[in-house]
Amino acid sequence: MYRRAWALMAVLALGMATWAVVEAVVLDKKLVDPEGSFLGPSYIRLPLLLTGALLLDLLPLAVFVNLRTPGRIPGAVRQRIRTHWNRDRIILVASGITSFYVVYVTYRNIKSFLPFVIETKYDRELHLLDHALLFGHDPATVLHTVLGTGVSAYVLSFVYLWFLPMVPLVVTAWVVWSRNLSYGYWFVTSQCMAWVLGTISYYALPTLGPGFRYVQLYVDLPHTPSKRLMDSLDFTRDYVVTGSLSNAVQSVAGFASLHCGITMLVALMVQYTIRIRWLRIAVWVNFGITAIATLYFGWHYIADDVAGVLIALLSFYVGGLASGQKFVRHGERSPETVPAEVTTV
Repeated sequence: MYRRAWALMAVLALGMATWAVVEAVVLDKKLVDPEGSFLGPSYIRLPLLLTGALLLDLLPLAVFVNLRTPGRIPGAVRQRIRTHWNRDRIILVASGITSFYVVYVTYRNIKSFLPFVIETKYDRELHLLDHALLFGHDPATVLHTVLGTGVSAYVLSFVYLWFLPMVPLVVTAWVVWSRNLSYGYWFVTSQCMAWVLGTISYYALPTLGPGFRYVQLYVDLPHTPSKRLMDSLDFTRDYVVTGSLSNAVQSVAGFASLHCGITMLVALMVQYTIRIRWLRIAVWVNFGITAIATLYFGWHYIADDVAGVLIALLSFYVGGLASGQKFVRHGERSPETVPAEVTTV
């Protein structure tokens, strides 16, 4: 039933792995586990992720739902495993998390290799485009003037950095708890597609980002966690490029903005698969604030954010087709059957 989704996830993961290995061999670089320094090696972490997905579902049921009647806990857990953790769910969780994990780890390495492959940067061109779109003004200057550089800077920093834990959490949420399995395949396939397209965009139009190229525009900002992250990435990039640090990845690349792409992809998935109104509003607000934060702190140019939105839309649509969704104009979405019908206007 989900062969197209499995095939697409496998192609994306295998393609990214092949790209990373070939590039590492050609450049005489080694592949680095980007999170291995504090989360352990990959062969340990991946089983832990899969086990964690299971426990994340079962522990709340065991502890909170049956807290006053502990004798019922074993039966409740067995019932949950029988009804929810069937063969189809296990395949979704295992294939989804594994595919996403491979894509993400290879994405980090391929992104890190970029300075050794292409030296040309297009920051000046995108900076001039920003000026043209805003009639001679910098996006950062406009936002600093309108929003100020006090409390708003910390609020934007918090929302921007929320992206880091959000990514693994939302992937886990959709593959573990989506009642309609096709939605789980839709989400994880779209996620893999978005990270792959984002990687390609880095090589198609290499940039550093205004915060790294035009530092003077951001000297008035307070020392927020976002600013500390930017400084850390800048230092790490210098060390990696000069060869002073070999067991790390550099993570500086501007075009396109995957912060915008992924947060919009999450918003689209919530909009079309979840009927909780406040959650729909929350994810769109999160996307909007994240987009503002990318310009406010200088992570991205306007074109980067636009490209991120396009990546989200394309990934959302292709992932929907692969998972068997039916896109219908001016219609009502069908009940949650497999595959689901998705309404477009």
